[in-house]
Amino acid sequence: MKPIDVFKALSNETRLKILEWLKEPEKHFPKQGAHLPKEVSYKGGVCVGDIQEKAKISQSTVSSYLNMMQRAGLLESIRHGQWTYYRRNEEFIQHLAEYFKTDI
Repeated sequence: MKPIDVFKALSNETRLKILEWLKEPEKHFPKQGAHLPKEVSYKGGVCVGDIQEKAKISQSTVSSYLNMMQRAGLLESIRHGQWTYYRRNEEFIQHLAEYFKTDI
């Protein structure tokens, strides 16, 4: 883990909100289920388009934000056909919480 990459990823209000929204996707993305493939659940993540719509930013900006958060370790992604779904990397976030408790 590179803490500086995590801090950079979280230093933007929209990126921080995305991480918060993905903690409870069924609450923040209720219409998402309408186009999820049958084999995908909220545990499989939230479609980039739904995140973009909620964040009210361009597709290129949201993709850049999601990629940055994924590189930092905060998110995981999975592709289903032409769609990419993102979810929180809970194991990494727990590791990060432990880092704050013990190292900072």
